[in-house]
Amino acid sequence: MTAITMQPLETDMTEPRTHSAPYILVVDDEPDIRHLVQEILEDEGYEVSVAENGEAARTAHRQRRPDLVLLDIWMPDLDGISLLKEWAEDGQLPMPVLMMSGHGTVETAVEATRLGAYDFIEKPLSLAKLLLTIEHALETDKLQQENRGLLSHSTRIKEPIGKSPRMQKLREQLQQVAEHDSWVLLDGEPGCGMNVAARYLHAMSKRSSRRLIEVNLGALSEKHSARELFGYEEGEKVHYGLLEQANGGSLLLYDIAEMDPDTQRRLHSALSAKTFLRIGGEEPVQMHARIIAASSHDLPQQVASNHFRKDLYYQLNVVPIHIPPLREHREDIPELLAYFSHYFIDQENLPYRHFSLAAQNRLRNYPWPGNIRELMNLVQRLLIISKGEEITLEDVETALGNPLPATPVSDASHSDTQADEFNRPLREAREEFERRYLRHQLALNNGNVSKVAQIAGLERTHLYRKLRALGIDPKDNK
Repeated sequence: MTAITMQPLETDMTEPRTHSAPYILVVDDEPDIRHLVQEILEDEGYEVSVAENGEAARTAHRQRRPDLVLLDIWMPDLDGISLLKEWAEDGQLPMPVLMMSGHGTVETAVEATRLGAYDFIEKPLSLAKLLLTIEHALETDKLQQENRGLLSHSTRIKEPIGKSPRMQKLREQLQQVAEHDSWVLLDGEPGCGMNVAARYLHAMSKRSSRRLIEVNLGALSEKHSARELFGYEEGEKVHYGLLEQANGGSLLLYDIAEMDPDTQRRLHSALSAKTFLRIGGEEPVQMHARIIAASSHDLPQQVASNHFRKDLYYQLNVVPIHIPPLREHREDIPELLAYFSHYFIDQENLPYRHFSLAAQNRLRNYPWPGNIRELMNLVQRLLIISKGEEITLEDVETALGNPLPATPVSDASHSDTQADEFNRPLREAREEFERRYLRHQLALNNGNVSKVAQIAGLERTHLYRKLRALGIDPKDNK
């Protein structure tokens, strides 16, 4: 029997882990080692399964994606190196693997590393080294996921910004929902910050120590969306989908209205049974991720027009949360301007500049059709093109290009131009506003009528009629 050396720990391991603990698969043909390691890791708060040989490890790997594997090299039926070759894709493993051996060679260690193994641990195992290596491997895997764009980055906004009553209420809603594990449906206009709300919800939940994976369903092709979400099997090869990569954590699905019918059907089935089949697979896989769905579309309208499954809509709509557009909490604009200014100064080394009071008032009166995303892009542009330490009203007008008529927040902010607007008949003033608004949106979106229709909340055919009535040719506004 190979012993585990009980050396004193160099790090404080007494901190209790969260409920959604990392799932570790221990593969070793020696039962004493296998079960002792299991007990130790479970005492540390990990969720652990064991496999007594290579074939059992292959089955366990297929049944559920581990967050980490402790893999013995020498086993009677199938050695660990063969399993590494089977699991690896283009030199990448779907999870960190720590190799264990009591009589390994340098060549074996080099081969394991070449195939993607995180580290090589010699027996007898040192408890202190084992726990520290596991902790480092899990953290490294998380950073690699961030670099591949699968996880929410630490540098992004972590919570909805603003002290307005609307934003305070939103944060309270998210905090309340985070205490439970129910599915959530976020809705709002494009750019209003649904991804930020999802990150805050995840950070406040018991799953906060695990992954939040964000996927834009509109960016997935119809041909591959089901494979990306549910994974697929090819012979002995198992390709884990995003649902399994988010195990123990949360999966943000944005924009769910972009899902093709087959993926909608599969997701409905998965949510109903809490299990799903990988594409090409035969054995059901348990679902361990929390679903946060988001949409900038009118989902009830999508359901009514048979573009979105009614049963899936009601499944996801357990807790609906509306994210307000920026024009409904304009008082937060100065705080948002300060936040994004500091962000771009720190992260992109842009020069320090502050907004003049006149510039801030102009931006508070702007209707922000692109919401917070538009404001963020504008701040970046202003930090680049402005010349002095102060961003002036003139700088803002230049950056806006063809600004929309300002919406006053007080009598003191009325300009002569605004007074002229108010002296017109209502129909004439409305038409002029619509004309400027649509020309502005067409210019921002390079004349793309479909995108403008989505932003304006209009059916495309209705928008075409309105453009003709207002004498606007989309080709002239690219």
